[in-house]
Amino acid sequence: MDTRFSLDRKVVVVTGGVRGVGAGICRTFLQAGSTVVACARRDSDAPVEAAGRVAEFLPCDIRDPDQVQRLVDSVVERHGRLDVLVNNAGGAPFALAADASPKFHAKIIELNLLGPLLVSQHANAVMQSQDSGGSIVNISSVSGSRPSPGSAAYGAAKAGLDSLTGSLAVEWAPKVRVNAVVVGMVHTELAHLHYGDDEGIAAVGATVPLGRMATPEDVGNCVAFLASPLAAYVSGSTLTVDGGGERPAFLAAATVNEATVDEAVVNEAAGEKG
Repeated sequence: MDTRFSLDRKVVVVTGGVRGVGAGICRTFLQAGSTVVACARRDSDAPVEAAGRVAEFLPCDIRDPDQVQRLVDSVVERHGRLDVLVNNAGGAPFALAADASPKFHAKIIELNLLGPLLVSQHANAVMQSQDSGGSIVNISSVSGSRPSPGSAAYGAAKAGLDSLTGSLAVEWAPKVRVNAVVVGMVHTELAHLHYGDDEGIAAVGATVPLGRMATPEDVGNCVAFLASPLAAYVSGSTLTVDGGGERPAFLAAATVNEATVDEAVVNEAAGEKG
């Protein structure tokens, strides 16, 4: 492996790392030779493993300051250091903003914004004391930069996470780099809850310019890049991983045939009248 990308023997914590995108991120770091600790409120039925290596599991509710402190203390006690934190835990069930309760909205903000800030604070305290510093990667969402009907509080929290990423990158430099991966649609084991059966998943994937949804490992590869020496001069950045985004809805709704637009209209638009 190119030494510039080496993550061998790095100690990595991935919140929400036992399933879905988090598990994919864990597998990527395991394949890169890292020691990986996955945390979540509950462990998965099967261990997260790759390349003959298994991620450790530590229980933690990232919204609870005491549990977060115990998590970071346990990692340092076991391994002597903490090199990379991936703030992946988050999410939200579908709920229209007008119908959801204030308590519901508060919990979504707490999980997707305040929780990552809390874990980052404790991780930063360790990383600042290390000669090699550390790297924090926040898992954000395209919902933070476009309308997010049915998950408005989630989108607002992710927008806040993007802003937080830039602020922490300035405050905690030069020892700690802080970046974010802005994720689009991902095909996980729970994809059917959002997109329906296999036919529905394929149809939704076909709307992406690259023709498919991301895999958890697609996200993991980008996270690993940001955590690696290859990104040593990257901090305060957001890397969008969405397969090219979404085709604008107006293109499908327009009645004009793009391939046969009247040449006169084109010339007029270009200022070449007459």
